[in-house]
Amino acid sequence: MNTGGTEPGPSSRYSLTAVAGRTLDAIPPPALVMLGIVSVQLGSALAKGLFDEVGSFGTVALRLFFAAAVLMLLWRPSVRLNRRTWTVVLSYGVILGLMNLCFYLALDRLPLGIAVTIEFLGPLAVALAGSRRWLDAFWAVLAAGGVVLLMEGRGDLDPVGMLFALAAGAFWGLYILVGAALGRHTTEGNGLALGMAVAAVVAVPIGVADSGTALIQPWVLIAGLGVALLSSVVPYTVDLEALRKIPPRVFGILMSLEPAMAALIGLIVLQESLSWSQWIAVICVVIASAGATRGARPEPLPPDR
Repeated sequence: MNTGGTEPGPSSRYSLTAVAGRTLDAIPPPALVMLGIVSVQLGSALAKGLFDEVGSFGTVALRLFFAAAVLMLLWRPSVRLNRRTWTVVLSYGVILGLMNLCFYLALDRLPLGIAVTIEFLGPLAVALAGSRRWLDAFWAVLAAGGVVLLMEGRGDLDPVGMLFALAAGAFWGLYILVGAALGRHTTEGNGLALGMAVAAVVAVPIGVADSGTALIQPWVLIAGLGVALLSSVVPYTVDLEALRKIPPRVFGILMSLEPAMAALIGLIVLQESLSWSQWIAVICVVIASAGATRGARPEPLPPDR
């Protein structure tokens, strides 16, 4: 209710951004991370259905374009940032764009569960880099064993797809570190919105050049909006909020469930069955990541506020 006789402005406590901020603040960090995990994997499953029509580049372009548009409208961020903050925002956006491009190129060639398991080696490396226990070697060997098992079973894994998944993993590790810095230098979803716009600038020209007019079909646009909401708007928003409340190492422990969730959603939604050895491989990577991240010291990856 407007009790002051004027229309509420952008800073009104009843604005959409204020409601979104209060809602996110009320959700416990573990629940935020789990929400992001489920959402991003459902979005990946939906995205894979677009590959035949617009390809991986076109799908990334749609995802990041709509995600940037939604987040910019939602948060209406100011561009009056100091140089250091802009450096973080630009770095975050470029990493985000390249991570998405590499992952979708991998997803076009690999089952969802396997692509995410290989990609997850990036966050695992972040966890190992922050840990100094003798068990680190064991976790590394366990993860390596998981990667070897992934190659067993059906024996039809695309080596190019695996390389793209590894590249996506490297960018994912950087995303965790730079995302923590973004949370420290910006408030609410302002930095995320600007970073997503930068990511869209990176990916959209590539997608348009590759897919052309196929991108403007009505059903493709609707599906692209769905992918953007599930794969970018929801997970990156909740990830950023969680990283403001918990250290990156704790975030990494919770994210350890991502490969298993990807394999499960790939099985249920995409009917992508894995061999028994590949399921064991997924479990090995999950356990290795959880164990390594749990033992990481907080000093190398300073906690957020």
